[in-house]
Amino acid sequence: MGRSERDLSRFLPLFQGLASAPPKAEATCPSHPCPGVSCTRHQLLLLWRGSIYKLLWRELLCFLGLYMALSAAYRLVLTEEQKRYFEKLVIYCDQYASLIPVSFVLGFYVNLVVHRWWNQYLCMPLPDPLMCIVSGTVHGRDERGRLYRRTLMRYAGLSAVLILRSVSTAVFKRFPTIDHVVEAGFMTREERKKFENLNSSYNKYWVPCVWFSNLAAQARREGRIRDNSALKLLLEELTVFRGKCSMLFHYDWISVPLVYTQVVTIAVYSYFLACLVGRQFLDPAQGYKDHNLDLFVPVFTLLQFFFYAGWLKVAEQLINPFGEDDDDFETNFLIDRNFQVSMLAVDEMYDELAMLEKDLYWDAVETRAPYTAATAFLMQQPSFQGSTFDITLAREDMQFQRPDSVDVPLGEVHSDFLQRLLPVGPGMTAGLLGRRLSLLRRKNSCVSEASAASCACTSALDGATRQCGCGDLLLDSTLREPEPEPLTGPEPPVPGPAAEPFTTVLMPAPRGPAPPWLPSPIGEEEESLA
Repeated sequence: MGRSERDLSRFLPLFQGLASAPPKAEATCPSHPCPGVSCTRHQLLLLWRGSIYKLLWRELLCFLGLYMALSAAYRLVLTEEQKRYFEKLVIYCDQYASLIPVSFVLGFYVNLVVHRWWNQYLCMPLPDPLMCIVSGTVHGRDERGRLYRRTLMRYAGLSAVLILRSVSTAVFKRFPTIDHVVEAGFMTREERKKFENLNSSYNKYWVPCVWFSNLAAQARREGRIRDNSALKLLLEELTVFRGKCSMLFHYDWISVPLVYTQVVTIAVYSYFLACLVGRQFLDPAQGYKDHNLDLFVPVFTLLQFFFYAGWLKVAEQLINPFGEDDDDFETNFLIDRNFQVSMLAVDEMYDELAMLEKDLYWDAVETRAPYTAATAFLMQQPSFQGSTFDITLAREDMQFQRPDSVDVPLGEVHSDFLQRLLPVGPGMTAGLLGRRLSLLRRKNSCVSEASAASCACTSALDGATRQCGCGDLLLDSTLREPEPEPLTGPEPPVPGPAAEPFTTVLMPAPRGPAPPWLPSPIGEEEESLA
């Protein structure tokens, strides 16, 4: 059975369940055009507010009007000689308009703007993690404990308001001055004096965060925050909150480079300026290539203008989502929501717990939530176990194959491998190769048999040759260098003083085998052997 057939058989119950599933529910319209009203996808395409039609209808009508004016002039105003010249111009513009890389520059530009737009939304300072930590670390049901918690969250909300009124037009219209912020309850008059007396020419949205830190340290000294770990956790979350406020400020300060926006805008409008001439329908009687049909409305050129110019309009709308357009961020709504839920979390919900009870599945072995009638077909869907879960093998293919054991001495097993590692080159003699192979085998044998303590090398004190039992068993007699034969005959007399009596010199004990994790000093011993 092929893989595709296995996949089909695995998901067959799901397909059967989908076939018996009830029809899909209608989609819900976006919250701002028709909140709470159900509508189909076709109705969504016809919505006006926040739509591409509202953004593009002026440019589309202007393009169509200019095209129809040129077409009417070609047909009714120009002479025959002028028509021939205009036809050459049309062919020229149509031929070279494709050299403008509209899709390339526009695609990169829109991708950059959309990515930047979504990152700005992720930088919106939401107090949800901070309010949970404040509620769990700042203790006290008395009035002072309640004052600590509410003031801490009010400082966080004040910092968000100050940064949003710096980047959002809608928030600035709501709080045009610091007096409006004081009257709205985000700042007291005493705090306003300290805020205004702070001598700084830069944006001071960070000042409430410093107040938050100082107040948290005071709560720790008073014992409202019971240990330093809790204080550290609280200040770390405040740092994250303050970092998001800072990123909003930087996004407002550093916009998309102007040259990039200019290149994209000029590319799009110059392309369609060439299309105004190059997409004109010519007289079929002249026999021009690809001009066999004479129409008045360029349907596909209008669709191309709708897509490309609409793409550019979308990027222009998303490049600054803190304005007052239909699809800009609802910053005032976020301020109201954040301020309300943060106060509820640290005040009314502080230390409020429901009675502990056993859950519904306390004695159940397999816990599974129920399904409604509209979703019952999902119970037949098999759980995904992996792509290879349903692969079947023949019985003989599932037998383990063990390699046949061959009784080969340890030195001979590594013989071929060592010879491959140490090939004989033009400048390498056979004697050097034999010494190197002997040295490697001796080290391998001594390390492998060190645990048995069977490799004992002895030195004779009377000057006899040292013998090693672990090396003689593994060394190949064919690879050993021939020992020099002793000289025969009388030795020539050596002039000089009388020889001193023979003194026995104790040779140092042989070095034990090196641990297997240490590298073998092959190069050093090669030098000593050479």
